[in-house]
Amino acid sequence: MTRNSTPPCLDLLFDGPIARLTFNNPAARNAMTWPMYEELKVICDSLASNHDIRVVILRGAGDKAFVSGSDIEQFVAMKKDEAYEVAVDHIFSSLQLLPMPTIALIEGLAVGSGLLIATACDFRISTPEARFGIPVARTLGNCLSPSNLAWIGAHLGIPMVKKMLLTSELIKAPELLATGYLYETVDAQNITSAADALAHKLAALAPITQKASKLTIARLLQNNLPDCSDLMRETYNSQDFKEGVNAFLEGRPPKWLGK
Repeated sequence: MTRNSTPPCLDLLFDGPIARLTFNNPAARNAMTWPMYEELKVICDSLASNHDIRVVILRGAGDKAFVSGSDIEQFVAMKKDEAYEVAVDHIFSSLQLLPMPTIALIEGLAVGSGLLIATACDFRISTPEARFGIPVARTLGNCLSPSNLAWIGAHLGIPMVKKMLLTSELIKAPELLATGYLYETVDAQNITSAADALAHKLAALAPITQKASKLTIARLLQNNLPDCSDLMRETYNSQDFKEGVNAFLEGRPPKWLGK
C-alpha cells in the first residue's frame, strides 16, 4: 500500500515487515520543506506503534541526493529569536527513537539535515561516490542544537564533526567507511539489494532486544545536555545568518561580518 501524496513529500511503502520511506523532492535534490519535516514526524510516530514493521529503509528520490538539507526559502520568514534547531530536534528524535532498526540508503549528497537524518538511522549504506557534510559555515551561517551535535559527535567522532562544521568540507564515503560510520559502500546498481539483505537480516532477530539496545543508547546520548539557547539565539538573530540566507537565494557568495 502506498501513500497518496504530491511532491515535495514523503512516500511510504509497506513491503511485508519492511517500511520503505522516500524523501521525494528531486527537483531540489530532496531538500526538506517544513511540511516534509512535519510529515516525517507523523510517519515516525505511526511506525513506532506498528508491530508488524520490523525494519525501516530511508532513501532519497533519484540518485543525486539522499537529502541535500532544508529548503532555504523557509528561513526568510523566520521570526526573531526563533530557534529552528529546537523545532527540528523533536522531529529527528522521533526517528532516533523508533523501536525497530533503521537503514539510510544514500546516493549522492547527504548534507545538512540530510546528514542528521542519515545519522539518526542505525545503519548507513552508500555508494562510493556519496558525500557527507554540514557546510553551514560556508552557506547559511546557522548552527546546530546541542542534541544534534551530541548525536553526530557520538556517531562520527568529534574530530570529524569539527572538520565538517569548521571547514565546511564534504567528506567522501570511503573515509567514513573506514571510521565505521558507514555499514558498507555498494555501487548504485546493487545498493538496493544490499539494503534489502541487511533489512531481512535485522528482521529475523529479536525485536524487543533490538528496541532495548538502541533506545538505551539513545537515552544515554540525550542525557544531561547543556542549555545552549544563548548560542543558538545569537546565531539565528545575527546579521550573518540573514546574509547567508539572502546570499543563497540570490546565488552569490555571502559576505560574513561576524555580527
